Amino acid sequence: MKGKYLITTDNWFYAPDGLQYRCAWGNVEILGDDILGIKTNQKSSNWFAKVGSDNKHVIIAGCQIHYAVRRENKPTAESVNDFTVEGGVVMKHNKPVHIYIAE
Repeated sequence: MKGKYLITTDNWFYAPDGLQYRCAWGNVEILGDDILGIKTNQKSSNWFAKVGSDNKHVIIAGCQIHYAVRRENKPTAESVNDFTVEGGVVMKHNKPVHIYIAE
């Protein structure tokens, strides 16, 4: 797995900027289970994905990756249109994008 990917995780995570995200985008490098300085067992993830560069990245446990979409172009970091349905009424609104850009 080489190149830039949009990685969607099963759960929210904190990025180096201190904010919560559900996705990370950037160059992906697959790492073994010794990256954190400990040897994992069969009840833990035995591989990790480093998303980003050596200077700016997140490390995501393989068991937390839900989707991996190859995408060379940087996704938008601006608000996007969304909607909710409350009491049968469609309410349109903008929401922030929860993609960490690790570039």
